[in-house]
Order: sequence, then C-alpha cells, then structure tokens
Amino acid sequence: MSKSQSPDAVIIGAGVVGAACAYYACRAGLAVAVVDRGPVAGGTTGAGEGNLLVSDKEPGPELDLALLSLRLWRDLAELLPPDIEYEAKGGLVVAPDPTALKALRAFAEGQRAAGVETAEVPGDGLRALEPHLADGLAGGFHYPGDSQVQPARAAARLLAASGAAVHLGEEVTGILRTPSGAVRGVRTTRRDLTAPAVVNAAGTWGGAVAALAGTDLPVRPRRGFVLVTEPLPRVVRHKVYAADYIADVASGSAALQSSPVVEGTPAGPVLIGATRERVGFDRSPSTEALRRLAARAAVLFPVLADVRVLRAYHGFRPYLPDHLPAIGPDPRVPGLLHACGHEGAGIGLASATGLLIAAALTGGPAGGVDPAPFRPERFDDAPDPGRRENTP
Repeated sequence: MSKSQSPDAVIIGAGVVGAACAYYACRAGLAVAVVDRGPVAGGTTGAGEGNLLVSDKEPGPELDLALLSLRLWRDLAELLPPDIEYEAKGGLVVAPDPTALKALRAFAEGQRAAGVETAEVPGDGLRALEPHLADGLAGGFHYPGDSQVQPARAAARLLAASGAAVHLGEEVTGILRTPSGAVRGVRTTRRDLTAPAVVNAAGTWGGAVAALAGTDLPVRPRRGFVLVTEPLPRVVRHKVYAADYIADVASGSAALQSSPVVEGTPAGPVLIGATRERVGFDRSPSTEALRRLAARAAVLFPVLADVRVLRAYHGFRPYLPDHLPAIGPDPRVPGLLHACGHEGAGIGLASATGLLIAAALTGGPAGGVDPAPFRPERFDDAPDPGRRENTP
C-alpha cells in the first residue's frame, strides 16, 4: 500500500457530482483528491442523458437547486471545452387532452412564481416548435431554460479543470476515523488518503459508503432504460416529453413506469426514455421496458416508427424516499459530507451541489440556496422498508 497523502478533502466518486464537488472545492482554495473504484463517469453519470431541467420540478428546494445549477452550468459551458456538447435547446412538455393541459397550466403557474421562465403553447402552435409531433395534442408548455450536456464528457472535463488529484480503479474499503469517531480519510485498495473531510459522492452506492463510515443513508437504486436511434437529421429540436413524466418523477412506486421522453443530440442519434422501476441492482435487460419506450416514442413522434434503434443502455438512479438529494455535513460522523441521492436529476443538479459542498467545507457562499432541506440525517426517524435494496 502506498504512503498516505494528505489533501484537505477526499471525494469518493468520479461521476459528475463528484467532479463538480472537486471543481468548486478546488476553486475555493482546497487541495482535493478524488477516488473511484472505476473510471470517470463509470456509474450513473455514464448511463444518463445529460439533462439540465427545471421543467419537471415543482416549486420547492429541488427547483431552487435546479435554478442555481442552470446558471452555474451556463458559466461552466463558457469555460469547459465544447465537446461537453452543452446545448440550451429548451424543453417542451405536451398534453394529450384538455384535462392534462389544465394540470400542466397549474403546475407552470407555480413554477413561474418561483422564477421559472415558461410559456403556454396552444395545440395548433406545437408544430412551430416541433414539426414532427403527432396530431391531436391539446397543447403544452415551452421551457427555454432546459438544456443538455454529454454527461460523461462533462464529468471528465469538469474533473480535469478542477486540478484535483484523481485515483481511478481504487475501491474505498474503509473510512479512517480518529479515536473520537471523526473522519480522518479513506483507505483504498492501493493507499491511505488522509484528510479532515470526506465527501460521499458515490451516487447509487452512497448508502454503502455511508455504512463504511458507520452511519446510514437510505439510497436505493431505481433502474432506467434509454434507447439510442441511428443518426438522423434534426427531427427533434427540443427535449420533448409527455405530461405524465412529471408524475412518474415524483412517484415512489417500485413498479415499472414509463412515459415518452424524446430528444435529439448534436451527433444525430435520438435518445428515447424514460422508464423507472425499483428492482435492486438487477442488470437484466427488460423487454417490456424497451417495448414501452419504443411504442410510446412513436406515438409522440410518428416519424420515429420506422427508425432503427442501434442500442439500449440502462443505469441506476440513486433514489431517496423524499426525492431530494442528501447534500452537506453529516452531524453523526464529524468530517463526513454527503453529495448523493439525486435520482435522475444528478447531472442537472451537479453544479449547485458542488457549490454547496464547497460552501460547507470552507464557510463560503452557497449561491442563495438554503441547505437545510438536504440534511443527510433527516431520515433518522423515518421507517424505510426498502433498505435492503442498498446492497449492490
């Protein structure tokens, strides 16, 4: 085992959240080490679509975090290389009937009051935004702020820009503690990294890392599939999804849920999601999930009915019972901080999460977001019947 090294903080996880934590901590003047058992973006980040969304979030703490994150991502897009494929494409949420449109209207009114830019689009105006949409839709709402990045490249470029020391292919096997119980670093399969602070940015495996530190965080995996089509001309201009996607995001159901989410990419392929189900860490392909994705995307965009799907992939979203991430110091283990549990919004929320973690480490500004709703210990008194799903 290598000789111990002593940064100011060790971040566990080289996904986009860990990369953002490293970037903002280093920018605040800290020496940081990042460790991951795999490559950069080898977990949930690499299986994501790269969404930076406000359109699917109701007013409250997560929307506040998302609005801050969008502003930070715009700044990062000016600093990072263009191959992160930042695209401020905007989002379009569509309603199949007047009842769904009425519900979307009420949802959008609450968002506007919280600072979200959105505009109603009548049914006969949808084609001006998306010429290939299906006929007969009642209307929708356009969200100009919704954006996208290529998630794996964004994580890699953000981590490189941080200047942090990066240790890949090293699994964390223990959290080092002082006699009083405070964190003093991590032990990996290759070395000890001593530091007065450890940040758990392990995504879906955040619960396992918390357990290494002798505490509990009820992060559970929520599996999702994505289809990737052959390269096409730009037939889908925005991120387009059906109104029932918002309800699926907020649901706590373990059953398979699917709603059409369709978007083009600068490289040409169309990405088709989204499914959600809690099946532990089962990596088996699901024919039913893939069938639903293809069928519902073709209903929304009939032009896709005869398009070839080149591949499908899936990942595990890090789900917490109240749908809010855990961000900040864990008072149960001095020196331990958490930055995980973002479910499907981790890429979009990464930049603000990194800023909050840097603020917690240094006492600096947190961008005007109240960190209290994201307290890691908030689940201590809540029953969690699904905790057995934490085991990879």
